Amino acid sequence: MGFPFLGETLQFFKSNTTNDVPPFVKERMERFGPVFKTSIVGQPAIVSADPDLNHFVFLQEGQLFQSWYPDTFTEIFGRQNLSSLHGFMHKYLKNMVLSLFGPESLKKMLPEVERTACRRLQQWSIQETVELKEATAAMIFDLTAKKLISYDEENATQKLRENFVAFIKGLISFPLNIPGAAYHKCLQGRKNAMKMLKNLLNERRAMPRKSPSDFFDFVLEELQKEGTILTEKIALDLMFVLLFASFETTSTALTFAVKFLSDNPSVLKKLREEHETILRNRENTDSGLTWKEYKSMTYTFRFINETVRLANIAPVIFRKALREIQFKGYTIPADWAVMVCPPAVHLNPTKYKDPLTFNPSRWEGVEIKGATKNFMAFGGGMRVCVGADFSKVQMAVFLHCLVIKYKWEPVKGGNILRTPGLQFPDGFHIRLMEIN
Repeated sequence: MGFPFLGETLQFFKSNTTNDVPPFVKERMERFGPVFKTSIVGQPAIVSADPDLNHFVFLQEGQLFQSWYPDTFTEIFGRQNLSSLHGFMHKYLKNMVLSLFGPESLKKMLPEVERTACRRLQQWSIQETVELKEATAAMIFDLTAKKLISYDEENATQKLRENFVAFIKGLISFPLNIPGAAYHKCLQGRKNAMKMLKNLLNERRAMPRKSPSDFFDFVLEELQKEGTILTEKIALDLMFVLLFASFETTSTALTFAVKFLSDNPSVLKKLREEHETILRNRENTDSGLTWKEYKSMTYTFRFINETVRLANIAPVIFRKALREIQFKGYTIPADWAVMVCPPAVHLNPTKYKDPLTFNPSRWEGVEIKGATKNFMAFGGGMRVCVGADFSKVQMAVFLHCLVIKYKWEPVKGGNILRTPGLQFPDGFHIRLMEIN
């Protein structure tokens, strides 16, 4: 359990550069097995690398467990954020988000996603090099901000994304709130971003639209309803989380995707063949992607599954025990945190042959809807990521636009740093060229 109050916090936050199970978890699994206890920032916790226990935790959401994150996390994301709310309010907000990012909305968004990806790739191809993580993050942020709040970063006087960049740099850091510390900069980034979002909402309130077209319009409509449970603070916290989650996680996954393609020419060849087949089967090769074509990308979806399995963008998923629980001979005390560890599941050699090998074909004949005991890249249970389908659309469309028209070569970077969050400390720089 480590030192009093501090626990094993320093060991937990220690940087590593492995694609394997984080050393903090792996070393303790070897000593104690797949379920062990620890203490992080004064909070006693159970760490689970056991697929059965993970599945049980997700299934018993709201009964034996509830979503929980450390105080430092809720301070960063807001105490009214989607991860911290339960029961009816969580379901209400989840349905709000699905109305924007559900299948019907995504069908309508598909042409805009494709136009955005093609335009950015063309811009990058005339640059000497492009740092992929930053470039894809900017692309996705602009697209999502337009969809959510009709915000145009290029023409705005204040740059909203700059505050998110400051926020991200200190997101996974030791919670030391003093000037100069990464955590302090993170809180300042959030404060400034929230101020901008509030100002944008007030501007929309002062000049409402005749017909609702984005999330702000929907929020203002809901706030005016008699007996509404939505508050402005909850709406702004939700907006902040949606903007962050949409661009930061997907841009990281896309950076990994291009890195894996660079390292695996045979996978790139197979992926390119699938997308060239889509073009050949069209009556008009210049027409845009259709929803039917998107749904036909069988190998692409296998590639995405394998990318997020190995990327392990979410190092832990937190829950809290509502009462004392017995499971497989273990006692989980009431009010203890439970840290589900996706990397330990995704890299389990008894479930995945050669788990550190990138092999999209391992997903052949495997249909994934939501989460399973052995795949939880988008969370699990009733809290499976509401933006998962939006993320997959963006990844698949970007890959389509990339492989049919461009080739590239890595220039520098591509190294990873997990602290325990995932970063590319020196970026991943590529030179992008049109295929002749």
